[in-house]
Amino acid sequence: MHYLSTRGHPERKRFCEILLEGLAPDGGLYLPERYPRIDAATLARWRGLAYHDLAYEILALYIDDIPAEDLRALCARTYTEAVFGTPEIVPLKALEPGLYLQALSNGPTLAFKDMAMQLLGQLFEYELERRGEELNILGATSGDTGSAAEHAMRGKKGVRVFMTSPHGRMSPFQQAQMFSLQDENIHNLAIEGVFDDCQDIVKAVSNDLEFKRRWRIGTVNSINWARLVAQVVYYFAGYFQATRHNDERVSFTVPSGNFGNICAGHVARMMGLPIDRLVAATNENDVLDEFFRTGVYRVRGSADTFETSSPSMDISKASNFERFVFDLVDRDAARVRALFGDALVTEGRFALDEALMRRAREEFGFASGRSTHADRLATIRATWDAHRRMVDTHTADGLKVAREQLQPGVPMIVLETALPIKFAATIVEALGREPERPPKFAGIELLPKRVTVLPAEAGKVKDYIAAHCG
Repeated sequence: MHYLSTRGHPERKRFCEILLEGLAPDGGLYLPERYPRIDAATLARWRGLAYHDLAYEILALYIDDIPAEDLRALCARTYTEAVFGTPEIVPLKALEPGLYLQALSNGPTLAFKDMAMQLLGQLFEYELERRGEELNILGATSGDTGSAAEHAMRGKKGVRVFMTSPHGRMSPFQQAQMFSLQDENIHNLAIEGVFDDCQDIVKAVSNDLEFKRRWRIGTVNSINWARLVAQVVYYFAGYFQATRHNDERVSFTVPSGNFGNICAGHVARMMGLPIDRLVAATNENDVLDEFFRTGVYRVRGSADTFETSSPSMDISKASNFERFVFDLVDRDAARVRALFGDALVTEGRFALDEALMRRAREEFGFASGRSTHADRLATIRATWDAHRRMVDTHTADGLKVAREQLQPGVPMIVLETALPIKFAATIVEALGREPERPPKFAGIELLPKRVTVLPAEAGKVKDYIAAHCG
């Protein structure tokens, strides 16, 4: 299996090369040259597999430069009941007829990012030890990616983490999960700006090829294909739990800001998983909903990015969106380069014609919806009153939009993205009570913090990395 850049760089690479690299040299994102197609016999064979075995079967289609027995062992070591709390790893619960919640937040940091990041930590350590090399990971987080990455990489041999986050824009619990870590290989950088500023810094540093090579810079953001392909697994696992036979179809609603989580669903659908629709649920920062409604992709600046009660989706540049558009325009790299490398830079927007938007809806199955703070509160209350199930703010966005998109006879699976404790203030506002706190997180907000505040300048971040990599 070889990987190509969405922007047409001629070089083709193997999985372990792009694992440690992140962005392609031309600023594009890596995708496989082709998506493996799953036939009916294979789908039938996978039904009933334990999660770690299912992960191995799917990942092995994309990773052929790690020996099979080693990859199988890495998956078995990652996806355990001890780490994720249940033997199913991602258990599915019916809320009401035709509507399900898939629990993805039982990992170490109580967010769906653990599903991929725990595997990424294993893969990084394995490949770096095999090469006898070190890696400095630069990431950006709006809340959950950072803590998931840091908890997956803490203490790992040959790895340092430099995680940028928007200063003061995460919940107190999210900040505490990251900033309280005292491991020497973990560095928290609070950027004076919004998440998109952090993401721009990561891309700017990654595009400085000399700096990137000198300091061995890699990434754990969802621009890293390894993270995205690990997320493909839980779409198959959710499908198998929601159906009895492989001729049934399901839909998924995914709270979506950076388009990584739902892009994994797109990959699963391209592989042949019987997904009817993929519904992107946004908050007030509704760039993706605007696109799927109008065909216009319009990024917004810091001043126009709202600070909301579902802060992990306070994103106005969906970095994984380029992967989907690449497929939508029949993998025309020149067109993608013109859209993402030219039009967005010069005009801050681009528009696709109705024929392509019809294809996005009908052939690729995409739909979308939007949720506000008032919607969030109402959904949290309604779900608690009807089911005694407490959901976090982002999952509430997903449930609100999912109910609008239900179709008779097609189960709708909403991907749960975090546990309510991570956004306690809004839960208290909605329900008048604190969410349950796992015992190991008691008093986490009061722990000593290690964090450095920096201006939103790539140069300052480079200086920090160079000073701490000697």
